[in-house]
Amino acid sequence: MTAPAVPYATLLAFARYVDRTGPAKASFVGGLRKQRESRSGFNPHGQLIKALKSDIAFHGAGRHLHAVVNEVKPRWKPLYETLLPGALTYLGTLDKDTELAQTRDAIAMVGDLPVKINPHFGLRHPDRRAEAVRLHMDEQPPSRETIIATLHLMSRHMDQVLPHADPALVDLRRGIVHRPDPSVKADQVEQWLAGEAAAFRATWSVAA
Repeated sequence: MTAPAVPYATLLAFARYVDRTGPAKASFVGGLRKQRESRSGFNPHGQLIKALKSDIAFHGAGRHLHAVVNEVKPRWKPLYETLLPGALTYLGTLDKDTELAQTRDAIAMVGDLPVKINPHFGLRHPDRRAEAVRLHMDEQPPSRETIIATLHLMSRHMDQVLPHADPALVDLRRGIVHRPDPSVKADQVEQWLAGEAAAFRATWSVAA
């Protein structure tokens, strides 16, 4: 089975790519291509995300999160136990009247590279602010590069994702919310990401 002629990346994959340097970039893209060719890949976090959303939607105060740690398959229980404290911390930062909002996926063209912008969920706060939220669940905290790339691309397509909302990247293991830094210049980020996207495409072709 051959990989798609035109490479693409999810927002998660592209944000992880820009965080790497040197040979690690090539290894990462090669791994993505092999995964795409074999149609492999599994998201172990799905039940945890669903439980977090349920606690927000039904004002569960962590009840659903606690329950899913006990219900998940034994293989994933240590992961869920690690993520639980930070998830509860984040949940505790939300006003009890915060509601879930429906988000939509979008395709961002970064140079010639399509990147799928897919928030985990949206929020509507009691003060009428809206946020589109991506969750970061890696063991290491998100780097500055990951934060800037994620928030910038979400902002760029917010009219499709959740109109009039702001982006947020939640480091779920630590319960820390990252929001756009007004001092970051969007045009400079665009130039940087275009260069990263060109390198991604070139590496993808070499990995064929």
